Amino acid sequence: MKLTLKVWRQKNSKAVGEFKTYQADHVSPDMSFLEMLDIVNQDLIMKGQEPIAFDHDCREGICGMCSLMINGVGHGPKTAITTCQLHMRSFSDGETVTIEPWRALPFPIIKDLVTDRSSFDRIIQAGGFISASTGAAPDGNSIPIAKPDAEQSMDAAACIGCGACVAACPNGSAMLFTAAKLAHLSFLPQGKIERHQRVLNMITVHDAEGFGNCTNMGECSAVCPKGISLDTIARLNRDLVMAALKGLEPTVGIPVEG
Repeated sequence: MKLTLKVWRQKNSKAVGEFKTYQADHVSPDMSFLEMLDIVNQDLIMKGQEPIAFDHDCREGICGMCSLMINGVGHGPKTAITTCQLHMRSFSDGETVTIEPWRALPFPIIKDLVTDRSSFDRIIQAGGFISASTGAAPDGNSIPIAKPDAEQSMDAAACIGCGACVAACPNGSAMLFTAAKLAHLSFLPQGKIERHQRVLNMITVHDAEGFGNCTNMGECSAVCPKGISLDTIARLNRDLVMAALKGLEPTVGIPVEG
């Protein structure tokens, strides 16, 4: 296969970026998308040019690092997979493929296709944990949990924090990510104690980081590689209403720009 790649190149968040065109020859249909980029980078290095910077780690679809917008779709044309699980047989010989980083204000570009998603970390730090003691690992079975609750908790916990939901959302909202991190705790007995304070704290930081609000467009769930449901956002909104009815106030500091 031969492909024409239009890749976003940008030195840093302050620099002006632009698309640059590269030819990818001798691409095997069995290559993953990241392996194809590796081959392109090897060719650039051999020519004395700077390779394309992109994020990657496990290459097994579980770390969320391979965050690329491919032909305008988060993680590419296939559903329920990450970029590293996307194979080149999904494209046609001679096709032009456009590759961009996530486009969202809270995800500033570090270089080329690499974005800073530490805003997600700060949302987690605001409440994505429990303070109840759960004991050692064998103690996990000591508290009976209804099977439907356990399954819904595990479904929400599948979120890998890749950020595709934010990049796909017209509002740049991280509600799906935040809702998933809230739901996987609130379905469990240990997480119910701080349930309403948790949602208030995490949404406070979510908004302070510059993420937009959810208007039920649905693009977030459509591109989510783990298929996180919009139902989690509905659950978040109900918990947020309960926090207001209880008269709760945020107990976290608002992030300040450095």
